Amino acid sequence: MTDDQFLVRLRDCTLPPSEFDHAGHLRLAAICLRRQGLPDAINDACAIIGGYAASLGAADKFHWTVTQALMRLMYAHGAPPGDARALLARHYSPALLASDRARAGFVAPDLAPLPA
Repeated sequence: MTDDQFLVRLRDCTLPPSEFDHAGHLRLAAICLRRQGLPDAINDACAIIGGYAASLGAADKFHWTVTQALMRLMYAHGAPPGDARALLARHYSPALLASDRARAGFVAPDLAPLPA
């Protein structure tokens, strides 16, 4: 499936959930980062994921802070992080990432700043 087909199927919520695993999230982030500046890429990816999750009745599973933080790290390093959880743990405490506030909107890290 091409990147354009992947985006269309995510946007119109016809991509099977089995095809939108962790690798699918990273693929979406990479596509958006290649095609747009960082702020627009983050907004687009978050809107796509949020809409897709809502269409599956799982809107509460979308995590704005994790998505945005990983996209910022991908942008800074030029590639998807190898161990995303370990990388996030350098910047965020488990308590902050588990908060409703972090899920609903971007929250700055409490351990170490993200790359600019």
